[in-house]
Amino acid sequence: MATTDDLARDRPLLDRTSTAERVAGVLRDRIMEGQFPPDSRLSEDTITKGLGISRNTLREAFRLLTHEKLLVHKLNQGVFVRKLDVADVVDLYHVRRVIEGAAVRTVRTLPKADARALAAAVDDAEAAAAAGRWADVGTANLRFHQAIAGLLNSPRVDELMRQLCAELRLVFHVMANQRMLYEPYLPRNREILDLLVGGHIAAAEKTLDSYLADAEHQLVTEYATASSP
Repeated sequence: MATTDDLARDRPLLDRTSTAERVAGVLRDRIMEGQFPPDSRLSEDTITKGLGISRNTLREAFRLLTHEKLLVHKLNQGVFVRKLDVADVVDLYHVRRVIEGAAVRTVRTLPKADARALAAAVDDAEAAAAAGRWADVGTANLRFHQAIAGLLNSPRVDELMRQLCAELRLVFHVMANQRMLYEPYLPRNREILDLLVGGHIAAAEKTLDSYLADAEHQLVTEYATASSP
């Protein structure tokens, strides 16, 4: 759970003309990084002190993230990080197939900047895995898939993918063993990268589709197990 000191390190991301959108962006990133798990209550005191913002600004940021289905307001209790269900998993992976599949299909020759972004995410995930930092593996994995969506060169898609990745991180919390969730996909990320770099677009799309199908099945199965008496 992010503390006042953790959030204080995010102050450079804001400026004197800080807006609720910027604050929402900081909180969304922390959700994507796993610092705010599902059902956790967000403390106004902690966040306003940590980011050096007003309560009104924070409440507007809460409203924006509630609209994105990342937060929920519970009457007389406060604001909480949303807990997703199996229907959310299925829908999220449907959207992922649409976005990431389309992104891969646009590739003719992978631009060098995109190749660097994809490779950096894969390298970061592998380094974190070697150090046993599985939460960081999860973050790097999401950034890899953000970079895939980025191949579409669409600011609107990038914005949607940021929201999507935050929701995915909330889904991933259902797995008690984070290594079991992330480790099998490390070589598959590398394989997708190598296929894209090599210009094997159809093979990359096929590998990605299989990857997403397996991940969805794994998470749906885990949700079923978690909800069984």
